[in-house]
Amino acid sequence: MDYTAVITGGNKGIGADLAQAMLQRGWRVVSLARHKGEAEGVEHVICDLLDPDAVAGTAAELAARHQVTHFVHNAGIILPNLIEDATPQDMQVLTQLHLGAALTLTQAFLPAMKAQRFGRVLFNASRAALGARTRTAYSASKAGMIGMARTWALELAEHGITVNVVAPGPILTDNFWGIVPKDSPQQQDLAQRIPVGRLGTVADVTRAFMFLADPEAGFITGQTLFVCGGASIGTVPI
Repeated sequence: MDYTAVITGGNKGIGADLAQAMLQRGWRVVSLARHKGEAEGVEHVICDLLDPDAVAGTAAELAARHQVTHFVHNAGIILPNLIEDATPQDMQVLTQLHLGAALTLTQAFLPAMKAQRFGRVLFNASRAALGARTRTAYSASKAGMIGMARTWALELAEHGITVNVVAPGPILTDNFWGIVPKDSPQQQDLAQRIPVGRLGTVADVTRAFMFLADPEAGFITGQTLFVCGGASIGTVPI
């Protein structure tokens, strides 16, 4: 069976690393993002996931050209604000990006998945779904991913389609360094407070995604795998 994966935000960070891992398996990989990546072998499609009409058009175009077997909704932004400064617009933006775009794209890819009786739908959520300071909109939308994935898992299991979530903790990416200065005392302090004694890498997250994306992982669905060094176990403030 040929496998084709669509990864939102596959142009950098976790998405780019995951794209390379899938290419090494011999899978076809399409990155969907606002900016073109530089990775060779990946088909780069430009789309603003904050624009519902653009997402709908791109979803239809991709579904017409590819029999998508794997969809990974990885793209995300944070919009950090304490509650006094959080706005309804923050909620609307992240709801569209983290949930609305995922819904539109998954709906477009489902006919092919159902026809093949095989599919893998994966979300990149966050440990922040359990709560984190300055994350009103982010935590809400990431927690929404978990609920949506569990619902889809129930609806799609009979078609051979699994739906799972990877929820990373602090991972050394541009998103992280946009909040915590790179190599700062704040970064070092946070690393020491993680139970395993370090911050995560993109490779840590990619390994989790590849486990759930594997064609042999058909008995795992509706699950959330925290890749957080143990930060989701107790009360580590991050």
